Amino acid sequence: MSVKTHTFPNGFRVVTEKMAGLQSASIGIWVTAGGRDERLEQNGIAHFLEHMAFKGTKTRSALQIAEAIEDVGGYINAYTSREVTAYYARVLGADVPLALEVISDILLNPVFDESEIEVERGVILQEIGQALDTPDDVIFDWLQDEAYPDQPIGRTILGPEERVRSFSKEDLRRFVHEHYGPSQMILSAAGDVDHDAIVRMAEDLFGGLESRVANDASAAAFKGGERREIKTLEQAHFALAFEGPAYRDDAIYTAQVYSVALGGGMSSRLFQEIREKRGLCYTIFAQTGAYSDTGMMTIYAGTSAEQLPELANLTMSELARAAEDMSEAEVARARAQMKAGMLMGLESPSSRAERLARLIQIWNRIPPLEETVAQIDAVTTQGVKDFAAHLAGQAPAALALYGPVERAPQLAEMLAGRAA
Repeated sequence: MSVKTHTFPNGFRVVTEKMAGLQSASIGIWVTAGGRDERLEQNGIAHFLEHMAFKGTKTRSALQIAEAIEDVGGYINAYTSREVTAYYARVLGADVPLALEVISDILLNPVFDESEIEVERGVILQEIGQALDTPDDVIFDWLQDEAYPDQPIGRTILGPEERVRSFSKEDLRRFVHEHYGPSQMILSAAGDVDHDAIVRMAEDLFGGLESRVANDASAAAFKGGERREIKTLEQAHFALAFEGPAYRDDAIYTAQVYSVALGGGMSSRLFQEIREKRGLCYTIFAQTGAYSDTGMMTIYAGTSAEQLPELANLTMSELARAAEDMSEAEVARARAQMKAGMLMGLESPSSRAERLARLIQIWNRIPPLEETVAQIDAVTTQGVKDFAAHLAGQAPAALALYGPVERAPQLAEMLAGRAA
């Protein structure tokens, strides 16, 4: 396997990796703009734009876009996150040029037909409604908002209904002009790919784009707070977050190892203590996510109204206990889980293409796998304990509760108990 990169004078970047033995490939454009790049009045427009990409170009209708890829047995999709919007396809190796041409077409030649905007507006409003009806989805939006109040990074990616109802063709074009310059685009491909052929094609498609100055997103500031939404549901949903390291922070690997040991699998502390020993929930987990200038360590659980107070208090107890008696064996197991998960994921060309794009976004280079593995292996038990002690000490926190949550302790009460 070999990784190759190329950067055009206008800032457009290409990264590819040939994966021996594969007959398929994943290829896409990752745009380094997402929800946190929106102004308040634009909240939800990055996601709206992602939807509109598939609704027609100057040369293809929405149906023709889908048919072009599906006629050769492939699939095409997209997603929007807080820092990235991705447009990608999975096809056989021989059809990589077709996939790249279609993706470039939807990015460079959208028509934003007024009737299609109205159709897709309705689709997105249905998506918002579906999310609001899915407690273990919406609670993470609320948690994000409590962690980063009144900030772009804290707002929902889908946007509020009132914003989505107001977006116009001109609004979409303005966001493209502001955030879809060549230096904000990364073409990533993995699998049965030819780097030189992709670079030649990319030069024809993107090399002539005019350079633009990228707009910097506003800095994030983790504040913390509590949101409690009482509703008659079968389960009470509990989500707790602490600020974690940004993805360029040396501490990111320690934070990730900690969250795996705390709640990353069936052998983790939260799973064993709260589910297996006490039967207080069906689902409980911890995870660490990172952004360019901040991060979040999140714990989620769903339980009954009666058991929620005990679950919340036990969660805080486990946070404190981890700072005292996290063992070498637990840290070694978490490191192994992280490495295995990363390496297993890289067997998929789609996962590998996404990883390549993300690494170019973060580092503007592709660190060797050995370097990443070494950084995971360098995480020590004492380092994990120190990180746990920080969270169990005075780190600010955010809490979101949804369902029959009247009996849940207040966040201030939980944090006071943590300090005690």
